[in-house]
Amino acid sequence: MFKAMIMLTRRDDLTREQFAQWWLQEHAPMARDLPSIRRIVFNVVEQNLDAPCDGVTELWFNSRVDFDAAYATEIGEKVVADSLAHMSSRVQLFVDEQSVA
Repeated sequence: MFKAMIMLTRRDDLTREQFAQWWLQEHAPMARDLPSIRRIVFNVVEQNLDAPCDGVTELWFNSRVDFDAAYATEIGEKVVADSLAHMSSRVQLFVDEQSVA
């Protein structure tokens, strides 16, 4: 299984509440439509002055090929464009998840 994590930092003109409302109510339904997506978790970062971002998305696909193919589709391009329109930073991390408990 392939996992991507995306760290999102909201635009300066958005409050934390506006960010969470957009992300969970508007953006999440678009992300659910990505082809071949296996699982999605949206993590809203609690208010913390030291936090490097406002949210972390976890996305699971069967493979990196499926991930790349999903984002190459029209819906994938819309998901990215919607994110970029609301973010000051969007950092993708491809991870090897290791469960320890």
